[in-house]
Amino acid sequence: MRIPKLAFKRPRLANNRVREKAVSIIQRVRRAFKATVQTIIAIPSAVLHSPVGAFRKVRGFRDWLFEKIEYLNSESEKWKRAFNIVKSPYSFLRMMGLSPQMAAGFLAVGSTVGGGVVVNETIIDRPPSFAAGDPGVYNAPSDRPIFTDKEFNTLRLDLGATPIGLVQIEDITVGTAYANSALPNGETNVVIVGGLPTVADPAFTETYLEVGHMTVDRWRCAKLTLTNIEAHDLIVRDNASDGQSIAAVAGTPRDRAISGGNRADDMTTSGGYYDQVKITAATTNVDGKIDRLVMSNIWTKGGPCVLDRIKAGTLEIILNEVGNGDGFAVKDFTIATSVIYKNFTNADNVEVSISPPS
Repeated sequence: MRIPKLAFKRPRLANNRVREKAVSIIQRVRRAFKATVQTIIAIPSAVLHSPVGAFRKVRGFRDWLFEKIEYLNSESEKWKRAFNIVKSPYSFLRMMGLSPQMAAGFLAVGSTVGGGVVVNETIIDRPPSFAAGDPGVYNAPSDRPIFTDKEFNTLRLDLGATPIGLVQIEDITVGTAYANSALPNGETNVVIVGGLPTVADPAFTETYLEVGHMTVDRWRCAKLTLTNIEAHDLIVRDNASDGQSIAAVAGTPRDRAISGGNRADDMTTSGGYYDQVKITAATTNVDGKIDRLVMSNIWTKGGPCVLDRIKAGTLEIILNEVGNGDGFAVKDFTIATSVIYKNFTNADNVEVSISPPS
């Protein structure tokens, strides 16, 4: 039997290659065209969404930054709380009525130490400052005293030519009102605010304290005396005293506020025990200048509180308690005839029996 021969056709390789190249070119052109069309379509969307993308990046950075800040604040608060716990023996002694120096002395095993923070019977030195309530002599506007000593427990602020925006002293105990305290040698007044009189030394000329607005609020004094004062608005209300004499005289003091351009930084302090508090214009022929003076919640014992040689836009004497237990005939609260006002508010000031400060 004869087997027939199979016939094979020779493939046309050249035509196939041409066809494949043509198809490849068409596909590339199609892809390029499609990419171009997609790019053209995406341009408006990208323009529209680019601010959103930038905002998201900024927001991410903001959230990261705030996380770090919150972490640092949390750590700072923990350290502060730990420090307060460690220094609690010092705080307890202060609460019991001891002066800062005496409390520090007890924790330092009997030695007297001034200016410092007490922690577990160890003194951590720090510079004394007005803001921290350290006693000393301060030349406004400096927050650092020009004089301090372990035996010196007076808070004294000497004002010169530089005006101050705000001086605020509050929540303090002065004079002999805490254990083992005494007035400075030769002193009889526990609180003195104002200028200074001309003295025997001819080099010193009388000074005044100029104040835009002064508030004397919630003082407890055996005696409170106001002399040599000019106030455009004098407000005396809601004071209780064991005998009072309010004899201010009408006049024409001008209204005032203290400017001075680049004024000094504010000086504020809260809490503390002092043998005396004194705010004066201590430079000859230079009046001290404070735009806002606030002295609030001051408990005193051992002598009078005195306001003398003050020129004020507004002077408020409010909610004070004055008395030495010596009867209404002795005028413990006195506003002398040398106090001159333009406008006077005199309301709800009562005489009641008040014992000496305890």
